Amino acid sequence: MFQDPAELDVDEAGRVRLPLGLLIEAGINPGIKLLVFSGGDGRIVLRRAEDAINDLLGEGTL
Repeated sequence: MFQDPAELDVDEAGRVRLPLGLLIEAGINPGIKLLVFSGGDGRIVLRRAEDAINDLLGEGTL
């Protein structure tokens, strides 16, 4: 289910490049809108905006 961890570098502008395989596995396609927030403890969480909105509206899958 989960890929092996990948070591990434943060560039001078604060950007990172995510491996394509990881994005595909997560169902994140080009052009999709993401929400990003700190999960604390050095974690950054990316979430498809559509999924977050559906959860707020009670339309998430069970």
